[in-house]
Amino acid sequence: MKNYIEIMDTTLRDGEQTPGISFTPAEKLQIARLLLQKVGVDRIEVGSARVSEGEKKSAKKIVAWAEKNDKLDRVEILAFVDRGKSIDWIKDVGCKNINLLTKGSEVHCRQQLGKTPEEHFSDICRELEYAEKEGVKVNLYLEDWSNGIVNNFQYVHAMVTKLLDFKIERLMLPDTLGIFNPYQLKHYLSWMHESFPDVRFDFHGHNDYGLGTANTLQAVRSGISGIHTTVNGLGERAGNPSLCEVIPVIHDMSDRKTHVKEYQLEYISQIVQRFSGKTISPNAPIVGKDVFTQTCGVHADGDKKGNLYVNPLLPQRFSRERIYALGKLSGKASIDKNLENMEIELDDDIRDKVLKEVIRLGDKKKKVTPADLPFIISDVMNAANEKIIEFASYEIITDKKKQPSASIELVYDNQTLYAQAKGDGGYDAFMKALRKALKEVDVKVPKLLEYEVHIPAGGKTDALVETTITWDNGTRTPYNTIGVDSDQIEAAIDATERMLNLELKK
Repeated sequence: MKNYIEIMDTTLRDGEQTPGISFTPAEKLQIARLLLQKVGVDRIEVGSARVSEGEKKSAKKIVAWAEKNDKLDRVEILAFVDRGKSIDWIKDVGCKNINLLTKGSEVHCRQQLGKTPEEHFSDICRELEYAEKEGVKVNLYLEDWSNGIVNNFQYVHAMVTKLLDFKIERLMLPDTLGIFNPYQLKHYLSWMHESFPDVRFDFHGHNDYGLGTANTLQAVRSGISGIHTTVNGLGERAGNPSLCEVIPVIHDMSDRKTHVKEYQLEYISQIVQRFSGKTISPNAPIVGKDVFTQTCGVHADGDKKGNLYVNPLLPQRFSRERIYALGKLSGKASIDKNLENMEIELDDDIRDKVLKEVIRLGDKKKKVTPADLPFIISDVMNAANEKIIEFASYEIITDKKKQPSASIELVYDNQTLYAQAKGDGGYDAFMKALRKALKEVDVKVPKLLEYEVHIPAGGKTDALVETTITWDNGTRTPYNTIGVDSDQIEAAIDATERMLNLELKK
């Protein structure tokens, strides 16, 4: 058991102190069930005593479920030193474990409570006596312990010595204001372990300096018995250490183990995002949407030749996949990786044209997704090799109060043709201008039969657009041309240009 460390997740208590977050009772129950059953954390802190009737209703739901599923000993509620009122509240809920909040620094004791250390210690002892009498198990938070031990170790030592006369399950050591770095934490944890070698300590970090995960790792390496996390790093101010970051760090960078199932981390992250309304950064470790995406073509080439840009955080550990993004930074290896995943084989000349088109589109939009690739391949394979007619420039104006208009300039047979027109829409105006320009050189435009627009499944407003237009020139079976672009009108114009080149090549 020395290699095992307990994970206590406090998303439903400390995490709910994130500005703007208030979980409903039903949401709290779902998160609690997932954390204990699906994710596999050891304990959860589900709320604070005496906060509200809504908090009581949530706690009762979770406790009832936990008792029915033999998990009651893994549910905890924050209590206060308030002459037994919190303990009575928690007992009424049905919970058997309290996390009693005490002052771990003399400054908090004297200035916030207005009491001497002796008075505060006496109040805590009375609370512990009552908890023992009522059959409630107690874990003890030493709030502001980090400042307390730095400024007055004697206060912390005297407090713990006094309270260990009672049965306490764990002493929780919070870095309440996130002031520690790993070197300081190692130093002060060694004091606690040397002074109280038989005590089970939890470390409760905060992320004010962005050191929450690093400090938690140091606590694990220093022999702490348990650590506290929240899903997605929710919590007051900069939040708590993120469950989804901390677990892989422990598994990969220490000799300790946890019961948490890594492959469930993304799932719980997504659930908490939906319930909380707090979307995590795309580059958040492990669960951010971009963190297993390689964008640089050099990286794709290295992976193709021997997984040279792969680290131990394999996406499969977390039920995810590695993606090779397509865009202006792509190389042949990026295309090859995506074609391999899609089980598509292309001749080298077609692949090179696809890459050229990906780079062109990448210059116009932030990222070309793998879902866009079939559109691009189809577009390239249907493109005419040589252009007889080409749109040199065009301008389409759509105004709510005016009829849409288009101005075009096209090159055909060493001539530059210009035309302007108005229409019922942007593309209609373009087509009327096109017919006007081509009338000068006696080129007829086929009749448009159908006009279809597609975007990839799940695509957003910046997704690539594939426009398919069906034409009828009156002399053969109707045929299609396809245009692909990040702009719908440009995709349609691309398809139109291809139609003209096919007609003129006849």
